[in-house]
Amino acid sequence: MSPFTILLLAVSMSVDAFAVSVGRGAAIGRPRVAEALRTGAVFGVVEAITPVLGWLAGVAASGIVEAVDHWIAFGLLAAVGLHMTWAAVAGGEGAAVPGRSWTVLLATAVGTSLDAMAIGVSLAFLDVDILVIALAIGAATFVMASGGMLVGRLIGDRFGRYAAALAGLALIGLGVSILIEHLSA
Repeated sequence: MSPFTILLLAVSMSVDAFAVSVGRGAAIGRPRVAEALRTGAVFGVVEAITPVLGWLAGVAASGIVEAVDHWIAFGLLAAVGLHMTWAAVAGGEGAAVPGRSWTVLLATAVGTSLDAMAIGVSLAFLDVDILVIALAIGAATFVMASGGMLVGRLIGDRFGRYAAALAGLALIGLGVSILIEHLSA
């Protein structure tokens, strides 16, 4: 996987955390930098762990499905991308998350990282370095979630949804490119 593709994947995986953080920052009002960094750290760590968990599950099943792995990768990426786009358009995951509790923060981080777990499963069928990808996703999520908290009061929830929809479309495009690459080989 090229560095550009890893970057695209990392940013795509972090946009849902950005959208939620924008909503969270808007709901809190004027979050402090320390609170934004805490939010970014929680989201980033969770988002870095989940693709590895998904990858491990996918590796366990890879020998069974090697002949159709590109279809599985395409299906998972397209499904996650469609879900992200639909949630953004319908007003799902971008909704403001009230409160400052650790429980709400952690639950939100886990909820937004399930797509990264699905991506991890699809990456098990490709020749990739999952640790590099997981670190890239975690770092991008840290930056996006921290930044989202700080700009939440300025841009509001509406623009966060557009970003999530674009990330969903990017994942669909990534799935299509994997499918085309394997079918044309």
